[in-house]
Amino acid sequence: MTRTDLIDNQGAIPGAMSIGEAARASGVSAKMIRYYESIGLLPPSPRTEGNYRMYDARAVHVLRFIHKSRSLGFALEEIRTLLSLWNDRERASADVKAVTLRHVADLDARIGELQNMRDTLMTLANACYGDDRPDCPILQGVAGEEGDGTGGTDGDARCR
Repeated sequence: MTRTDLIDNQGAIPGAMSIGEAARASGVSAKMIRYYESIGLLPPSPRTEGNYRMYDARAVHVLRFIHKSRSLGFALEEIRTLLSLWNDRERASADVKAVTLRHVADLDARIGELQNMRDTLMTLANACYGDDRPDCPILQGVAGEEGDGTGGTDGDARCR
């Protein structure tokens, strides 16, 4: 879309929004709108005579799509793929499903990693009495020292 596509015969841009209005309408900050435009996720916006960006309802719809995709944890390249599929009326839904299932698999792996971190932290926390002494297996565990409460050989490292 060009600026002349939006400008009526009196020089106004009917139905177009400023970047601030588009940000409020989409839930995406003006800074992120400019960023998405700079990396090609959002097509370049037409400009006013004063060089202000102007956005139409379609651009806001795309921004909402990006915002929702980000809230679901999709990476920018995955969003680029989803946008391409969204704009392709000849797409196969199997392609969209494949992108989604790959993302779910990535999330499952991250959830597993987070669960392992949580388990390690709970083991370290349980190895420490949490009293007034300065020695603590939590700090030893983070430092990778023996007797960190995670199954090392030094049973005396527990805070007593």
